[in-house]
Amino acid sequence: MRDKGEFLFTSESVSEGHPDKVADRISDTVLDAFLTADPYARVACETLVTTNRIVLAGETRGPDTITHEYLAHLARMAVHDIGYDQAGFSWRNAAVEVHLHAQSSDIAVGVDQAGNKDEGAGDQGIMFGYACSETEALMPAPIYYAHLVLRRISELRRAHDKSVAGLLPDAKSQVTLKYIDGKPVAATSVVVSIQHQEGMSARDIKAMLHPIVKSSLPDGWMPKDDEFYVNPTGNFVIGGPDGDCGLTGRKIIVDTYGGSAPHGGGAFSGKDPTKVDRSAAYACRYLAKNIVAAGLADRCTLQVSYAIGVAHPLSVYVDLHGTGHDVDQVKLEATLRSLMDLSPRGIREHLHLNRPIYAPTTAYGHFGRTPDLELGTFTWEKTSLVPALRAAFNR
Repeated sequence: MRDKGEFLFTSESVSEGHPDKVADRISDTVLDAFLTADPYARVACETLVTTNRIVLAGETRGPDTITHEYLAHLARMAVHDIGYDQAGFSWRNAAVEVHLHAQSSDIAVGVDQAGNKDEGAGDQGIMFGYACSETEALMPAPIYYAHLVLRRISELRRAHDKSVAGLLPDAKSQVTLKYIDGKPVAATSVVVSIQHQEGMSARDIKAMLHPIVKSSLPDGWMPKDDEFYVNPTGNFVIGGPDGDCGLTGRKIIVDTYGGSAPHGGGAFSGKDPTKVDRSAAYACRYLAKNIVAAGLADRCTLQVSYAIGVAHPLSVYVDLHGTGHDVDQVKLEATLRSLMDLSPRGIREHLHLNRPIYAPTTAYGHFGRTPDLELGTFTWEKTSLVPALRAAFNR
């Protein structure tokens, strides 16, 4: 994203009822079930959802008490919680197939800790983290507000609030912001497409959503009426997995930074924390957020890379985008390595990832969320390294 001049930037979000998010939710529900039974279970679960059908596939290593029948039940309960009880997709009668099998022994040998060998990465790859000072959550503003709009609609829908009567779980949002010299100053357009009951008009739904969108944006940011688009194609009655097939891991940009930062390509949901696609991406966000929260920079991108079976990252790279406040980036990279063990085991222990905390991550972004001390969720959003970073750089 440019730091100078005037430009527009857009990010999108999708609700928990979007087909791909339904798949993500089921995959992470499976993961949480295994981690509840065994904190060191291994899971790589992929889910497909379509018209009244749910298919689970992948690899696991965990206790025999987690049966296929139990996982099918959990899949139904996840769909029930999202709110699908429609003719084309219902928690009651959707067919559920479970095709999970044992993890490859070849992968296990490379990844497991044994003798003097530390736990290795579950795959090769690159992971990125990002933070910026555009919002209180230290997230890019376009994705932050795109998530916020849908989350508030969802909260009202789940509370059975009359102001959103007739709106259904599947929804998408898109927020375009105007930037001047790297800072967001206004929303130039907002798009919301949301599933609804038969007989509701786009005009009526627009009137329902206007106060929600306006209150989700900063004061004075609501775009003109002709730049607020609601269900632009008209009807959106057939939605969710009945309207479109959903797959785990297809919303990686929605899950992260809305396109404001690079992405290594790996998805998160359904993967236990030995998979660095997930855990190292969380660690990168944690480090980048702490750098910005410590006042060392206004923007930070952080990259790490791994090789399968190798414990420690092959590289750690930090880019402050010219916003660093008298910070030596080489020293910063070395400081980060000293403050956090970036091996898979080190990340899991530092962020307490071997717990059933993943179902809440599957909608409205894995980043920019509020940590819950009681549940132990979103630990990677804590700013616990700020004192050490400030001390290292005499702040």
